[in-house]
Amino acid sequence: MFEQVTGAFLTIFIGVVACFIYFWGTNWLLDQFLRSDKADLTGLQSVRRDTLRSRIRPWLFLFPALFFMGIYLAYPVFATLWLALHDRTATNFVGLSNFAWALTDPRFLQSAGNNLLWLIVVPTASTGFGLLVAVLADRLWWGNIAKSLIFMPMAISFVGASVIWKFVFDFRGPDADQIGVLNALVQAFGGTPQAWITVPFWNNFFLMIILIWIQTGFAMVILSAALRGIPEETLEAARIDGATDIQIFFGIMIPQIFPTILVVWTTITITVLKVFDIVLAMTNGQWDTQVLANLMFDWMFRGGGDSGRSSTIALFIMFAVLPIMVWNIRNVNSEEVTR
Repeated sequence: MFEQVTGAFLTIFIGVVACFIYFWGTNWLLDQFLRSDKADLTGLQSVRRDTLRSRIRPWLFLFPALFFMGIYLAYPVFATLWLALHDRTATNFVGLSNFAWALTDPRFLQSAGNNLLWLIVVPTASTGFGLLVAVLADRLWWGNIAKSLIFMPMAISFVGASVIWKFVFDFRGPDADQIGVLNALVQAFGGTPQAWITVPFWNNFFLMIILIWIQTGFAMVILSAALRGIPEETLEAARIDGATDIQIFFGIMIPQIFPTILVVWTTITITVLKVFDIVLAMTNGQWDTQVLANLMFDWMFRGGGDSGRSSTIALFIMFAVLPIMVWNIRNVNSEEVTR
């Protein structure tokens, strides 16, 4: 434990020192190479050097970020595309055959269908519950406590949340005492306990509950902040005109924060498209719960590995995420411009 803490502090110290040396050193070199106070320079040359130095200096600060983004973002995209056009060993060029395989493979199509089901249910439910809590919590004196409890799952990793919910869905056999909360409740009301995560089709919804439980807190915080930005005068005027709470909610609140709702919905959608941990920890993709990220993991790291097909699946995930990210960024930028 001590060695790990020491190593962490040492890493932070080395990183801070390295950043200081880089930024101080590069700026010093820039000032030395483009000095404008030399005696042999004319006034126009001095101005040009000052201008050039002011143009170069921001790029010195941006270079580390651009460099690491190129290594960890741009290069992997091109490498994945290259692998997708080759066979399992990445030695023989096969063109678009991996893409043709994906569009006809039953496992891929089932995984894509499960992803689509997640996309329909999770963002809508998370955003809806988050909005509901954000509205109702402001009406309660203990609303901040409720918000804290609902936001708390955001601090838990997806694997940790899956372990918690695995105990909720736990099944110990038809004649055994049930420790799972769900089966204990079913048994208490005279029902028959079941292995819920093995029930085809419905088990996908049981897994979705975990992500909804986590993401509702995120949606609640963002939407609660948006609701506080609605002018109180507008709400008071609506009440004076005789509008009910439901009419105010759907007629004033929703239209006012609709752009924020879309941002929250699309952000959760991107998370859903990349869902992996929950399915791996809960079912490992069994009982028809496989999603694209888990299928990609299986093709790459299980059964000998197939870099071509796994890269193809990764590209399908990227193609699905990219338009949503672009739309989200444009929507945020347009909101900032209008403000």
